[in-house]
Amino acid sequence: RTCVVIDVLRATTTIVHALAAGASQVIPCLEVDEARRVAAEIGSSAVLGGERAGGKIAGFDLGNSPAEYTRSTVGGKTLVFTTTNGTRALARCKAAKQVLIGAFVNFSAICSELAAAESVALICGGTDGEVTREDALLAGAIVVELPRSESTTLNDQAELAADAWRTAVRFLTDRPLGMTLRDSRGGRNLIGIGHENDIDLAAQIDRLDLVPELDLAAWRI
Repeated sequence: RTCVVIDVLRATTTIVHALAAGASQVIPCLEVDEARRVAAEIGSSAVLGGERAGGKIAGFDLGNSPAEYTRSTVGGKTLVFTTTNGTRALARCKAAKQVLIGAFVNFSAICSELAAAESVALICGGTDGEVTREDALLAGAIVVELPRSESTTLNDQAELAADAWRTAVRFLTDRPLGMTLRDSRGGRNLIGIGHENDIDLAAQIDRLDLVPELDLAAWRI
């Protein structure tokens, strides 16, 4: 299948921002030691980024805040990246036909890319193995947006996500997406560690027009 990995708060949002800022590629790693080793092998053109428990990892150049990923910090560099949930979701897609990186910030670009796909799996990163509202909402928005034919089938998870998004959309005029994300588990976690501004960045629908893709053979985005 064509897989879309979703970790709105914050890994996939940050990856999109990093590439939009001119990072040459992103190498996702499962473990901190692995990331350090990969960065050391690459040398001076590598930037270490990521988080554990939401915070910047000791000795890393950057954390997991999209605002940190600018042309001055990652332009022309290889980002070696590890997070608690997002990079683990990527690791679950090794048997996919294609792996794309999705966030609200590149929502329309992702939907356009998926329009011709025969079979799609939306992989929500969640938190500690549990469903999170922010990821389910984006998955639902994608389900609602994609064209359907008489042969289109959705599983119950996709239907539930779509229902959640349709419900949220009815209130977006009075309650912006950023406020809705603040009430999610991921949003509350970020507020608790002082990264509330990241929620607003993650809620900027269609801010960026690019679709990051994971090269499964080379394992780089």
